[in-house]
Amino acid sequence: MGSISEVACSCNEAEEGERGSECDGVGDFDRDKDAVAGKFETLLSGDEKQLDNNLNAKERRSRKRLMKKNLLVTSAAFLFLFTAFRGLQNLQSTINCIEGLGLASLATVYFCMVLSCLFLPPLAIRYLDAKWTIAACMSCFVLYTAMNFYPQWYTLIPAAALLGAAAAPLWAAQFTHTTTTGIRYAALSRDDSDAVVNRFFGIFFMFFQSSMVWGSLLSSTVLQSGSSENNSTADSRATYTYTCGAKDCQRTSGNETTYCNPPPDDVKNILLGAFLFGGVIAVGLITIGLDNLKKPGKKNNTKKSKFQLFLSTLKLMKTQRMIFIIPMSFYGGLDQAFVAGDFTKSYISCALGVDMVGYILICYGVGDTIFSLLVGRVAKYTGRVALVTTAALINLILFITLLLWDPTTRGNLVVFFWLAAVWGLADAIWRTQLSTLYGVLFSSRQEAAYSNHILWESLGYAVAFAYSMFLCVSVKLYIMIACLLVGLLLYFHVEYKYRKERTELMKNTEYRNIQDEKRLNVIDQDHVMS
Repeated sequence: MGSISEVACSCNEAEEGERGSECDGVGDFDRDKDAVAGKFETLLSGDEKQLDNNLNAKERRSRKRLMKKNLLVTSAAFLFLFTAFRGLQNLQSTINCIEGLGLASLATVYFCMVLSCLFLPPLAIRYLDAKWTIAACMSCFVLYTAMNFYPQWYTLIPAAALLGAAAAPLWAAQFTHTTTTGIRYAALSRDDSDAVVNRFFGIFFMFFQSSMVWGSLLSSTVLQSGSSENNSTADSRATYTYTCGAKDCQRTSGNETTYCNPPPDDVKNILLGAFLFGGVIAVGLITIGLDNLKKPGKKNNTKKSKFQLFLSTLKLMKTQRMIFIIPMSFYGGLDQAFVAGDFTKSYISCALGVDMVGYILICYGVGDTIFSLLVGRVAKYTGRVALVTTAALINLILFITLLLWDPTTRGNLVVFFWLAAVWGLADAIWRTQLSTLYGVLFSSRQEAAYSNHILWESLGYAVAFAYSMFLCVSVKLYIMIACLLVGLLLYFHVEYKYRKERTELMKNTEYRNIQDEKRLNVIDQDHVMS
């Protein structure tokens, strides 16, 4: 869930383009190392380059505390903002289920995000700087939350479009500010810039990933306290026979209707108020607490870099490798949209009540986080193909289970938590291994490759949220099974071709080394004889 966070990958690369870095030659370690060093050097102003000579120990400690403060402010602000947004996203299919408004708003978010990522980030940071870009874009998230107090098509859809457009510049600005902060901290500490920047991003994402847990916990706590004082759910179930699980066909009339039982307005408003408060705190933290670290090099040709990224993304889309792995990225969007839109509504809310959505998704989020750490270590021993195959088998078993399983059967509560945890395991594998795959296959064109990955995954989100209002859950599951199988077969073909080409390259390299060694021996012999 969190494709909005993943948009950072492609949008960050757009920022790299604005700074004038080139992706060609990334596969060559020495050239990449020199390029990174040069990039870090250009990010330091004249004052920063002479820190070692001009600052005493006390001033150095003071500036280092300032850099740490900036990192913590940014991390805390994103924690508050995405605690609200993630909690709200997971409830949209339930609290705004009438006429499918909630899902339509999410589809709008991701459609606009796809377009925004290709064009807006360089412009926003060029004219607003990183700090004010973050503050302005966070305000769009707050506006979207506020529109949920009065959810209508003419209020929520425009707010969703604005949020989608703001998501890309938000993450690009965050990347720029955190990178600059890390580089300046490294200069003050006389430490390696690359290591410090990686450490800073690790701290940031530790805060960010926990927002899934806190958002789910907050929503379930508020909704459960409201349901204990309200019998509206029981009354509604006495009036309607809801169709849960795979048989849910989005019917809005008749005896078997799709689940649509929003919580009472007073309970919903309390929850929205808490989410809104979190968003306001996030904007306040950035506005008051974050220093505006101006990035040198603003006069770079923004239009050129932006256009180059767009063209390279389109050109790479035509290559055989990219065509063959696009289905996997698209499937990733379908899968996560199903969790956020259908699993929460047609299974959890329909069978257990909306107040249980957060508790079960906490299990999903914790499982995803823990397994993400484990997968990275396991991959050293099993390889990528074994892990991807495992994730595909897990998803197939999950989808077949959801097709055959009746979630309304008594005693099913434990099953919900197990399903969420196992789904988190599969998601952890997909996210880590797909990212690695793109980096390996397109090492010299990572900028365009990651842009393609995020574009197609976001498109998967948007399409899934769009058709979610019209198709039966069983049909959606069959669509995902078909996309998964097709994507997996094409992935196997890509891996086979990649390994074959790599083996041939190694053989040719070894052969050339042998020939070079023979030539050297001949030269040495001729030299001795002479």
